[in-house]
Amino acid sequence: MREITYLEAVREAMSQMMRENDDVFIMGEDIGVYGGAFGVTRGMIEEFGAERVRNTPISESGISGAAVGAALTGMRPILELQFSDFITIATDQIVNQAAKIRYMYGGKAKVPMVLRTPAGSGTG
Repeated sequence: MREITYLEAVREAMSQMMRENDDVFIMGEDIGVYGGAFGVTRGMIEEFGAERVRNTPISESGISGAAVGAALTGMRPILELQFSDFITIATDQIVNQAAKIRYMYGGKAKVPMVLRTPAGSGTG
């Protein structure tokens, strides 16, 4: 059995989904050239380009709202908040929009998105 790190497994899963579906894209702070705070997206901008690996401003509520909007229009965003500590800033978009829209519209609207929030101490 092959052994890889958790980081490598996450990168492989995201890359595989992006290869299989052109509607999947990643957005977050410093995820492009820098590769994210922990290097999970390192090398992905070279493979998929800046249109699908999108650097965002430091605005957790803004990028969470953009991900919800993109998902509502048929895209499949993977949103990376740089650190899980900042998830509370995006609570309105996550709890009151992403989680409830399907029920608010009787199943006629869906929000197919992934929210990644790295947590833990150190860089490993």
